[in-house]
Amino acid sequence: MAEDADPAAIATAVVRLARDGRFDELEARFAARLRAVVSAETVRLGWTTETSRIGAVRAVGEPVPERPANGLVRVSVPVHGERGGLTVVLSVDRAGLMHGLRLAPAGAGTWTPPAYARPKRFTERDVVVGDGDLAVPGTLTLPRTRGRGRGSVPGVVLLAGGGPFDRDATSGANKPLKDLAWGLASRGVAVLRFDKVTHAHPHVVEAADFTMADEYVGHAVAAVRLLQREPSVDPARVFVLGHSMGGKAAPRVAVAEPSVAGLVILAGETQPLHHSAVRVARHLAALAPGDAGDAAVAAITRQAALVDSPDLSPSTPASRLPLGLPASYWLDLRDYDPVTTAAALGRPMLILQGGRDYQVTVREDLSRWRAGLAHRPDVTIRVHDADNHLFFPGAGPSTPAEYDPPQHVDPVVVADVATWLDRGRRVAGLRSLLRRRR
Repeated sequence: MAEDADPAAIATAVVRLARDGRFDELEARFAARLRAVVSAETVRLGWTTETSRIGAVRAVGEPVPERPANGLVRVSVPVHGERGGLTVVLSVDRAGLMHGLRLAPAGAGTWTPPAYARPKRFTERDVVVGDGDLAVPGTLTLPRTRGRGRGSVPGVVLLAGGGPFDRDATSGANKPLKDLAWGLASRGVAVLRFDKVTHAHPHVVEAADFTMADEYVGHAVAAVRLLQREPSVDPARVFVLGHSMGGKAAPRVAVAEPSVAGLVILAGETQPLHHSAVRVARHLAALAPGDAGDAAVAAITRQAALVDSPDLSPSTPASRLPLGLPASYWLDLRDYDPVTTAAALGRPMLILQGGRDYQVTVREDLSRWRAGLAHRPDVTIRVHDADNHLFFPGAGPSTPAEYDPPQHVDPVVVADVATWLDRGRRVAGLRSLLRRRR
């Protein structure tokens, strides 16, 4: 076909295949690199999720190709639905095969600071987290100390949720981790956030032995140590704050770096990831009943069953597993329990949960934190009833569509975290003093 020589035509054809539910034909256009980590069922699930948000597709817009880079042409195709839109972003090689496929919000807009941010109270500078080829860029947000001297402020390292997020956890016009960084720095807390390695170096997920530790732990530890070296930061009062999958990983980071003063866990997942993927797929399918949603649920259920099966082995193709993650990732997660790990740490924790969250829930996830940490007087658990997964406040059942409008992390959540860090830093400082006296 003539389209085979034209990346823009290929991109349009791919979007139409997705619109028509012809995902097997779409998969046939994958390059080997993409086929290794993504399947027709993975794309079906993502497409169903997005169309449950925007409604039935009404039109496919004109493709917008960019200049070739590294032998690939990136093409963005706008898709217009009944209730909104999205952008399909593809990377196409000279042979007409796809090396990348992503569904992005339409009309992302521009992030604006939340009302609780006070930019005059802090400064920011770029940093590099980690060493070698997999180092990632980050941002250090430092309160103005006004002559308070060295080691005068607490610090916190932010960990984004699952997926290839940048340092701000950008989604459309929203940047929840930047909200947190600016809000906390305005209240006197030094904050370090960084691009996930899967964002800065997306090829890492293709490694046969890739695990959650590779996704989080090494760079988080490097970030903690970098923040501890900052002159205005008290190295005994550096905490880790993880959101969603980052919250699940946070106890593992604290095991790897014993100097972490404590943990803040926001919507931290405790249910096995493949089980929650099935639950979320069912929730989304219920929002837009139909064959596409049913097929997506069946696909993710089949993939999750393989994760639970004794047949899962390091050689199982990622395309047969949930979320396009390799078998090594799932084998590693089967041996990791965030609650048990957290319970053994002996460090203070703040655990916050949105009451309207359908991705990480009070019933399936927070209940496990409560049961496993009930004996710990230094663990504080709170539910913010109006908040969704990103701690954006709202009303009624949460849906994917509510993430589209520009909004900010609930100011009460920011205040909660800042107040707890102030208490936690005093506890950490007391413990540090007692250790020095022994």
